[in-house]
Amino acid sequence: MTRVRLCLEWFLNPDHVPFLIGQELGWFQQAGIELELVEPREHVDAADALARGEIDVAITEPIHLVQDLAQDRAVQGFARFLHTNGGVMYLRGKGITRPRDMATARVQYPGAPGPGGPAIVATMVQKDGGAFAPERLQPVNNGFFHTDALAEGKADVATLVFANFELVEAAHRGLDAAFFALKDWGVPDFCQLILMAQPMRLANDRALFERLVAVLRRGIDFLKTQPDQAAAIYQRRVPGPAGDTLGPKLLAATLPCFTHDLSMARENYDLLADWLLRSKQVAKRVDVRTAWDNALALR
Repeated sequence: MTRVRLCLEWFLNPDHVPFLIGQELGWFQQAGIELELVEPREHVDAADALARGEIDVAITEPIHLVQDLAQDRAVQGFARFLHTNGGVMYLRGKGITRPRDMATARVQYPGAPGPGGPAIVATMVQKDGGAFAPERLQPVNNGFFHTDALAEGKADVATLVFANFELVEAAHRGLDAAFFALKDWGVPDFCQLILMAQPMRLANDRALFERLVAVLRRGIDFLKTQPDQAAAIYQRRVPGPAGDTLGPKLLAATLPCFTHDLSMARENYDLLADWLLRSKQVAKRVDVRTAWDNALALR
């Protein structure tokens, strides 16, 4: 058995169902893998944790992979497993009806007042023909509690939200929420979850990572064909509070987001690298030729 420490991007949630299936049904053990899911107690810098040898694999998003490469960190993506619709959420009836209305908004996003949230809002405003001046925005940092920020009147819009999570949560709470999707308003679609590791480790332990990806693919097949059993496994591993009705809704909305196609095109990373430089989120244009390796995803 080889121990593999997989760092989650957030707390254990429906995004991780195929890994839970592989554990519960013994598929990782059959593949010679003792999989440990590392749930961060707070924000974790996955690239640094990989470099220190604290973890073996990390779940991240394509945008973070490119940002890590822009800082000359040794990381490489090799398998995509979830693709959702993401964007900027707002509540109807509060003065926001189209992207250019966000030009003077209070913008909720983790890491405020960093550049990520304003870059997304600026791109959307300008795509909609509006004028954007960063000093007119008011950054709001309510952590990852996007829905709370809107419901409590702390912010006018929240970025970045996922359709399978925050929109479902908002509807569950009786909020009249909508959102502007990244892909519709000039922002590269990076609302995908991928696996990344150090390139040297991927090269040296190729057979191990092949087995890891094979079990991931098998877990996705299972949840697509047997969603009720997949839900039962998830609810057994991640039991919600008594009487929880939101959890099953989030799970039902997430299962269709898992993708059979684990590969990604280099053009995805070219678009991201160009946008990150254009929006001044990175200091240099990233060479994305080493960002992604499809060899494992296409086996």
